[in-house]
Amino acid sequence: MATTDNPYRVGAEPIQQLIVTTGNDVAGHRITKYLAIVRGIVVRSPSFGKSFIGAFRSLGGGNIKEFVEVCEQGRHEAYEMMIAHAQELGADAIVGMRYDATEFYQGTTEVLAYGTAVRIEPEVR
Repeated sequence: MATTDNPYRVGAEPIQQLIVTTGNDVAGHRITKYLAIVRGIVVRSPSFGKSFIGAFRSLGGGNIKEFVEVCEQGRHEAYEMMIAHAQELGADAIVGMRYDATEFYQGTTEVLAYGTAVRIEPEVR
């Protein structure tokens, strides 16, 4: 849901600090250097309250907003950690960005955001 402070829907990651794309290049730019694979890893589990409410709602089927909130928070934290990793390397962009999630332990999930940190410059026409 958009607010006046954040025009993006929950889960949308605005591109503010550096360019992040799921593509392998950045339109209008050329990659001058591949720096490293960067990542952000978060291991999360829902709080007792969210687990209890989510388990109760799962009996009825459908989307379970308490679990969606936990997933969105985990992805956002992993994304921010990936951005920080790229900034430490002096990257201008991250290409090939992906998310991955794996159940680490029953009820506990590892969320991974990763991509390739690169330096770019505008293409000369």
